[in-house]
Amino acid sequence: MASISFKNIQKSFASTAVLCDISLEIADGEFLTLLGPSGCGKSTLLRILAGLEVQSSGSLSIGERVVDGVRPKRRDIAMVFQSYALYPHMTVAQNMALPLRMRRLSIWQRLPMIGRLLPGMRTTLDAIDEDVRRTAEALSIGHLLDRKPGQLSGGQRQRVAVGRAMVRQPAVFLMDEPLSNLDAKLRVQMRAEIKELHRRLGVTFVYVTHDQSEAMTMSDRVAVMHDGNLLQVAPPQEIYTDPQDRRIAEFIGSPKISILDAVVEEPGIAMTAGTVFSIPHEVLPGSHIALGIRPEAFFLADSHCPNVLTGSVRLVEHMGSDLFVHLDIPGQDSPIVARLLAERAPHINEGQTLHLGVRPDRLLLFAADGKRIRACPKEGNTLMAASVISLKEHAQ
Repeated sequence: MASISFKNIQKSFASTAVLCDISLEIADGEFLTLLGPSGCGKSTLLRILAGLEVQSSGSLSIGERVVDGVRPKRRDIAMVFQSYALYPHMTVAQNMALPLRMRRLSIWQRLPMIGRLLPGMRTTLDAIDEDVRRTAEALSIGHLLDRKPGQLSGGQRQRVAVGRAMVRQPAVFLMDEPLSNLDAKLRVQMRAEIKELHRRLGVTFVYVTHDQSEAMTMSDRVAVMHDGNLLQVAPPQEIYTDPQDRRIAEFIGSPKISILDAVVEEPGIAMTAGTVFSIPHEVLPGSHIALGIRPEAFFLADSHCPNVLTGSVRLVEHMGSDLFVHLDIPGQDSPIVARLLAERAPHINEGQTLHLGVRPDRLLLFAADGKRIRACPKEGNTLMAASVISLKEHAQ
């Protein structure tokens, strides 16, 4: 078993707290991504799991075994670094074989002159070479085994780094931003290859990145971190559609979510940017809240419709089947961004006045402290129901 359990992990460097009471369970065979901005503590948490850092407090288990104080090589893990960490003077085959030689050969067997004379040496080396060849073929780098890292492209070096981890057949793969040095096209290709590798091996993957595209496309679950805290752990789609915190909503999604400050006028009614919005009625009148609107929640509407924002078009981005429309709203410092279907949108020009409707059931509400305000499950909110029906009709 290669499940992982973090229990109340804290880490400080001098007086600076880097991780604040992190508790997280990772299932055996799961692909979990630690996602967050630079400096949020995700790489530190990964290094604690690898045994390269020691937590200030808390406990860590891999499978049924508590590994606090266990040396990295005894944890049955393999790590792929951002820099690849390949030895430039070694061939691809030698780089991939190194962890097997360190594991399977004794100190005497690793000696250049004496080692080759010891009994059983040839059989062990042949087994290592066969494991390296088989792994290289699985990663389509079998033809590169005699080359050195300096003769390889970035993508090929990445495959070698993955192969060096894979050849050990570890219980857990750790990957620390392994695609950050690749160009955009190659990153897309390598995302698919890493996901396929996980499916084929069926072992636990823990992946660290600040790139939301990598997290959303590869992971079974995403753990979003910020300032050393674990904000939410959920499947990618849930992270996007149902964020528990405003910081998550603003970090996930491209184009970025639009956030509008609002004041609750009466139960079920909020005012923002000169527009009346229907909202869940459990929010107390007088409360200052924030309305989060994803780009795809907007649609072209008439000015007399409910929940309509009116503004001046600042910028139009043509993305083929979609248009990204940046709209300046009176009283708002930043424009809102709407994603509209090009085939259903008329010709939109910069500078023109545009009316954008928003379905109430697509609104994300956040309190003043950034925490999510949940929609009321009761059936008594007739204003909300009527607004949803009306806006659906206009959107069709």
